[in-house]
Amino acid sequence: MVVRPHLHWFRMLFAWRGSVLPQLLRRLFLILCISLVALAVHLHWLPITVSLSTTPFSLIGIALAVFLGFRNNASYDRYWEARKLWGQLLNDARSLTRQALTLPRGDGPGGVADADVREFAQVLGALPHALRHQLRRTDPREDLAARLPAPLFERVMAARYRPAAIVLWLGEWVQRKLQRDGQAGAVDAYAALAFDRNLNELSNVIGGCERIASTPLPFTYSVMIQRTVYFFCAALPFGLVESIGNFTPVFSVFVAYTFMAHEAIASQLEDPFGTEDNDLALNALSVMIEDAVRDMMGEPSLPVQIKPRRGFIFD
Repeated sequence: MVVRPHLHWFRMLFAWRGSVLPQLLRRLFLILCISLVALAVHLHWLPITVSLSTTPFSLIGIALAVFLGFRNNASYDRYWEARKLWGQLLNDARSLTRQALTLPRGDGPGGVADADVREFAQVLGALPHALRHQLRRTDPREDLAARLPAPLFERVMAARYRPAAIVLWLGEWVQRKLQRDGQAGAVDAYAALAFDRNLNELSNVIGGCERIASTPLPFTYSVMIQRTVYFFCAALPFGLVESIGNFTPVFSVFVAYTFMAHEAIASQLEDPFGTEDNDLALNALSVMIEDAVRDMMGEPSLPVQIKPRRGFIFD
């Protein structure tokens, strides 16, 4: 994801990085060439004449706008839900850290219980990194090796669903505390139930992210919209040339940019966990969640891993 400061409205007109215009240039150039051909045909530079009424284009444009609106809404719903899930992950991580710090009875700072809590927080801070790598289908070895104890690291790497394996370990940690009831540092049944509620919420977050990543929008919608958009944009110059003449290339390219950009934006938002310019900043979110856990533990902040370049933050 590209995160950039808010721009003045005039500079926004010329924004390049973070827009979908770069990936549309070849397609828009094709529409420009078709517009020039339509203009040449209209001016009898070729031995044939092709001109269409604007009425069918108005009807098709309305229908196309409805379909594009549906696709954009469906894609943004997935993006919005993904944002909410990662926000919930931050809240649950803070709640679990607070419970680990306040609910166990017995030893104070520096005792055995304190070391256990620090291990719990360390493993919890690795969870968003494991989830990020699973959603992006990347190798988590480097990130997890630096954050998990060696035995747990091997166990997590051997699992197919690594975030779920980490949540399982967190649940086992709570059970170990519960089974020590009557000894220093143990938690009672009510505290274990409070832990379990938040662990269930973590599982819901993981499952929600997996659902978004593994169930894209029906392919038939993408095919239908792609075909309709490109047919409409290719035929539009022949419908405009009779009424606007030499301005046909300008308006044809502008209308094509509008429709194609909406389709391209919806395609990016459909998979919010990717690495395109407008996907979620999962690297920054993972670091923020881990840093929030470390802050509650009184540990120093993580070094800045994502540094802006020329006013941009590339995540």
